[in-house]
Amino acid sequence: MQLIEISTRERTVMVDITGEVEQAVTASGIQEGICTVFVPHTTAGVTINENADPSVRRDILNKLAEFVPHNGRYNHTEGNADAHIKSSLMGSSIQVLVKDGRLAFGTWQGIFFCEFDGPRRRKAWVTVLPCK
Repeated sequence: MQLIEISTRERTVMVDITGEVEQAVTASGIQEGICTVFVPHTTAGVTINENADPSVRRDILNKLAEFVPHNGRYNHTEGNADAHIKSSLMGSSIQVLVKDGRLAFGTWQGIFFCEFDGPRRRKAWVTVLPCK
């Protein structure tokens, strides 16, 4: 298992961690298998989406802010209820197949750490398991 450390500088941001995950896959030496990325935070998440055009990330964050506004009417009074909801919508883990020692992505796909309550120091765990 490999740890990826992420420092965010904004309250909401999607950070491309594809390169770090690819390094973990290479370091594992596994040629065929499954890569799991897990984010152990209740106000952050992880997703796979387009990594060619940064406007896709902005669109996702803008739409999430529209659906789940920061200053909505919430029972959780710590000021980050929206971050908990957005985290649940994105999810805390993703899986990607590994083929020939590489992530088996579509042409435009990448892995994004999704910060909803920053700025903070965060982490993501990566594990790669072989297929038998």
